[in-house]
Amino acid sequence: MADDFRAELATYGSSARTPNLDRLARRAVQFDRAYAQQAVCNPSRSSMLTGRRPDTLGLYVNGTHFRELKPDVTTLPLWFKEHGYTTRCVGKIFHNWHTKEHGDPRSWSAPEFLHYANHGEDDAQVSGPLPPNFATTTTGFGYAKNGICECRDVPDEAYYDGRVAAEAVRVLREVKSAPFFLAVGFWKPHAPFNAPKKYWNLYDRAKIPPLDPRRPAGAPDIAFHQSTEVLGPATNRPPLEPGQIAEMRHGYFANISYMDAQLGKVLDALDRSGVGERTIVVFVADHGYHIGEHTLWGKTSNFEYDARVPFFIALPQSNHAGKRTSSLVELLDLFPTLVELCNLPKPEGLEGTSLVPILRDPTKTVKPGSFTQHPRPAYYDREPDKQPKAMGVSVRTASVRYTEWRDWKSGETIARELYDNAQEPAELQSLVGDPRLAKEQKEAEEILRKQFPKVAHGRTE
Repeated sequence: MADDFRAELATYGSSARTPNLDRLARRAVQFDRAYAQQAVCNPSRSSMLTGRRPDTLGLYVNGTHFRELKPDVTTLPLWFKEHGYTTRCVGKIFHNWHTKEHGDPRSWSAPEFLHYANHGEDDAQVSGPLPPNFATTTTGFGYAKNGICECRDVPDEAYYDGRVAAEAVRVLREVKSAPFFLAVGFWKPHAPFNAPKKYWNLYDRAKIPPLDPRRPAGAPDIAFHQSTEVLGPATNRPPLEPGQIAEMRHGYFANISYMDAQLGKVLDALDRSGVGERTIVVFVADHGYHIGEHTLWGKTSNFEYDARVPFFIALPQSNHAGKRTSSLVELLDLFPTLVELCNLPKPEGLEGTSLVPILRDPTKTVKPGSFTQHPRPAYYDREPDKQPKAMGVSVRTASVRYTEWRDWKSGETIARELYDNAQEPAELQSLVGDPRLAKEQKEAEEILRKQFPKVAHGRTE
């Protein structure tokens, strides 16, 4: 699993250098239209790992542990543990709760490894003097002590992901003799953009795809946010300089290649283990990310850049290795899929749909739309009343993305968006009410309202 990784990799048409994801794609089915249920870490991961939507969990922010709300809910690794598997966690799988006590110990057969750290504390750990930093951007990102960009000539293990890969290789040797569920959570390409220098060197900054920062025409203000995670507090914030923008985009690509290289170490270890032919390999990200598009940096929107994720499932001796599917899928579909593939009984309460029919025939579809949602303010738990003012609910159909922003208390729709993804994947013009998309909009509205009936959460004043 990767963190903050939009579908920015070679097999999805990107110029990002991802040779290990490329080789995984050759043995997997690639899901070209896979979507997170919320584009922020804790709600997305909690949804995926419990097989329940954010609305069912009542969880939309990073500051609440899912077990505070659903103390007895069964998680994906816990279900496998209860059915005879050794389950191990290396790296960030559940949300990083910053303390060792706040993982999910009952899901695992042994203590989790490096699951609890803070992204901003991922400083280079080396023996001897610390090599110089060739990056210059120190913009924002308040919990990154050394600025958002760092480019040092250090080994992979200097940062979290190198140590995660090394531990995953060790754990694989330890568990391979029995049925195992090994979850490997990479911290990248999440900021800070501090991959070792050799990964920055893979890219010519001038040749990284140019940025189109335009805000979509016709989009309501509520669809956007202030990008504080990356750019820092909005008050008195100086405008970004072109060089800063270019360096941060370069750093995101470098982080992708660094993470990809660590994945390669784990895949190599699986190939050497002797158990690769009986092992299912899944790769997924928790949500996507903006690097300047739509005027946004970071996540927490319902746009395609944030909602769409890379998603691969590689089965032993599959007849469809290397194939791609355009079927719409969601992260919470992973739980019922793995349960069916491993012939386990299905737990009650799962809201996802098994993707086994697609793995057997990539032309099949299992659902008419994929759903993403986001509250406003995005981090409402930091506000005095501790509740959202609005919720944006969004559906991606085969041709469009349709979003309704609803007042939290009354449930009434206060703004809408419609993007023609078939013709304009960058989502640069909202076309609500355009007669050319009347059929597609009506279909999307019906699908959305079936999944998200209008609910009043309190009395209006």
